[in-house]
Amino acid sequence: MFGYVRYDLPNLFIKDFMLYKALYCGLCKGIAASCGQRARLGLTYDVTFLSALLHNMTGVDVKIERQNCFEHAIRKRPIAVVDDLTAELGALNTALAYQKVADDIADGAGGRIKRSWFKKGYKRAKKRYPEMVALVEEYVAGQTAVEKAKTASLDGAAEPTAELMRKLSVHFLKERSSAASEELFYAVGKWVYLIDALDDYEKDVKKGRYNPFAEAYGGGTRAELMEENGEEIAFLFDTVFFSMREGLNGVTFSFNRDLTDNVILRGIPLETQRVFKGEPRKEMPTSAK
Repeated sequence: MFGYVRYDLPNLFIKDFMLYKALYCGLCKGIAASCGQRARLGLTYDVTFLSALLHNMTGVDVKIERQNCFEHAIRKRPIAVVDDLTAELGALNTALAYQKVADDIADGAGGRIKRSWFKKGYKRAKKRYPEMVALVEEYVAGQTAVEKAKTASLDGAAEPTAELMRKLSVHFLKERSSAASEELFYAVGKWVYLIDALDDYEKDVKKGRYNPFAEAYGGGTRAELMEENGEEIAFLFDTVFFSMREGLNGVTFSFNRDLTDNVILRGIPLETQRVFKGEPRKEMPTSAK
């Protein structure tokens, strides 16, 4: 995952903003607990969202306490207590971060020093959560095959990431898994891949790297891509949004769902609009001052 799953701050209740920040910091501590301190450098918004979603869907209540952390060593702040789910999500975050850097290296973008930050943590994640890490490695193999084949189908190119998310939902939800939850996670995974590919389109074309939008539509500038194929691309994303909403409507939540609804129904569409317009990505506030 790539840091695209974000909330819509102007329409986020203060209570949910505080919950998100507590989960963000809790995940950071979960990464340290399962994979060591260095691995915390890979902390992502995407897995924070998964923490909010999966805690709610599994019925595991989030306990928040005022704690210190390495960034806020003097003044305590509300942080979600690390539970078993958070620790495993921390390992997932580390596995994804390690594989993302490995992919960057394979693409010639560098990052060997950065990979060393996550190498030990990745080994710890694999030892402690072999089934979960096996799903990540299966996804990597599938994505590599897609790129080697220069797959021109956008659906086909997004399939490994979508399937990873679907399988992770089954892994974490266990008996609470359903057709609706699988549809929701599959759609989120598909969106993450497609929005990342569209955001990187011009950079990939210039550097001669694989990009499914270039393969599907023949390259050219970003402006040309959107002018000539914008309606078709928008329709593709609309079908993904429809699947998200359908899955979301069939999911049973244990607690208040305002935060996850904000991300799925508002944050993700807004991030899509940003990428469509070619605007730069902005950092989200997650730290209490």
